[in-house]
Amino acid sequence: MLPTESIELEMSRARRTAQQQQQATLLSSSSINGGTHINTDRFLDDPSRLSPLDIEDERKDLIDESEEGGTTGAFFDLSPQDKRNFFMLVLLYFLQGVPMGLAMGSVPFILKQRLSYGQIGVFTLAAYPYSMKLAWSPVVDAIWSRRMGRRKSWIVPIQTISGIMLLWLGANAKELMEHAEEKLYMFTFTFFMLVMLCATQDIAVDGWAITLLSQGNLSYASTAQTVGLTAGQFLSFTVFLAFNSADFSNKYFRTVPKEVGIFTLGGYLTFWGWAYLIVTIALAVLNKEDKTGTREGLKSVYKTMWQVIKLKHVQTFVIIHLISKIGFQANDAVTNLKLLDKGLSQEDLALTVLIDFPFEIALGYYAGKWCAYFPSMRLWLWAFIGRLVAAVLAHITVWLFPRDGIVGTGYLLVVIAEHIFSTFTSTVMFVAVSAFHAQIADPKIGGTYMTLLATVSNLGGTFPRIFVLKLVDALTVASCTAPASNPFDPFSCALEGDKHTCKDMGGTCRIHTDGYYTTNVVCVLVGAASFVWYIKPKVNHLMALPLRAWREYVD
Repeated sequence: MLPTESIELEMSRARRTAQQQQQATLLSSSSINGGTHINTDRFLDDPSRLSPLDIEDERKDLIDESEEGGTTGAFFDLSPQDKRNFFMLVLLYFLQGVPMGLAMGSVPFILKQRLSYGQIGVFTLAAYPYSMKLAWSPVVDAIWSRRMGRRKSWIVPIQTISGIMLLWLGANAKELMEHAEEKLYMFTFTFFMLVMLCATQDIAVDGWAITLLSQGNLSYASTAQTVGLTAGQFLSFTVFLAFNSADFSNKYFRTVPKEVGIFTLGGYLTFWGWAYLIVTIALAVLNKEDKTGTREGLKSVYKTMWQVIKLKHVQTFVIIHLISKIGFQANDAVTNLKLLDKGLSQEDLALTVLIDFPFEIALGYYAGKWCAYFPSMRLWLWAFIGRLVAAVLAHITVWLFPRDGIVGTGYLLVVIAEHIFSTFTSTVMFVAVSAFHAQIADPKIGGTYMTLLATVSNLGGTFPRIFVLKLVDALTVASCTAPASNPFDPFSCALEGDKHTCKDMGGTCRIHTDGYYTTNVVCVLVGAASFVWYIKPKVNHLMALPLRAWREYVD
């Protein structure tokens, strides 16, 4: 029996029906979505009877049963206590989403004005903790103070430290941004620690949700997570990026133009630092947690993880997860930055993401429905091809950027359409693979199994990013030519700092070879080759396996 409550929460997600996969939003974030637990007991005695179609038929049966009725009712039918606890969970997840939206969204775009692509790649390391939290999640469940309560022992101090860090960042944001190149590693380390705190809090809140909500309404835990994290990230990415733009603020909200937006990074960080501390004090004083509970060991959980990893088919699946996103890395990591570099305004980028947001919600809903009627990994393979096509379309979109730098309505619509198509294929891939995780996970250790696979999947999307961004810089060839009035020897201006130096000296930076195009072509070719010769054959093999093959653990 697994000891941790956060793992129990993941098991409850694994057992939910496909209806849970159709909930509000499904991000490409690092969160683990609910899936359908397939009742395969009737197949285990005769594995030869099991096929992918059997699995899909079982999924459809479960969907029909869930539509006929279940323990979870409408939100307004919840008890007053469950409603209060639901809103508290949304608030806690929302607070996690605020720094996540900055670290993974806004800050890299703001830094692009001062840093090269390779240096932006260094900052992307700040997002790694969410892809590695499985490593310390058992510790959060096993070590706690009986005096404070199992979950508040972690949430209260973590939010306090996070609030203090946000206040410190707010007070020093202007200096850090002005000297971003010299203080890049300190800036990255600070956000890395902030994201690590958020990831650790996520573990504690996941576990607390089990006791905060009644058993029949546990499905609202994933709803609270989806709503809270999405809202927090949306506020810190799309909304902040728009209001941080001086052009956007002057155009829509000011009669007297200013050089800065309505929101500055320092002011935004300071506001949320105080918000963190106020919520933490209220949580510590007003909310009472059940302080009973059994202290559990760590050995059994880590042993279970190791047993799962030693399965041959899991090892193959892990390799697929680690290499499957290489083909899209240049598009995912560089395309928007390159558009900003070419002259797309921060305002237009924020508008693009804003328009894309409702499409992401709707497409996530339909992707969940498709997983109920088609083999999930078959959808994943189709979406893989779609993402390679999206990377090619992004390549063309950047190449078509107006030579005069003036972005008209027509070109902006092209950018928005490309962004929506890229989001569509990414969402289908994410939902499909999450559904497959739920199908193959052993229900006895569902939480550990699903969390392990989801962690590897997230890691496959984050670890190549720094190398791709550095490759863009390495493959870019540009030179600064001097004006007649101020002659000097030409020098390379491929990096952002050198571009500013060239401009300050009155020179012109001419790009001879843009590393973005070369890197994107390399990524797409690697992705296509790996798909044809490894990923597709292996995925087809994995889909044909009986469920027992995923559960024959080796001691």
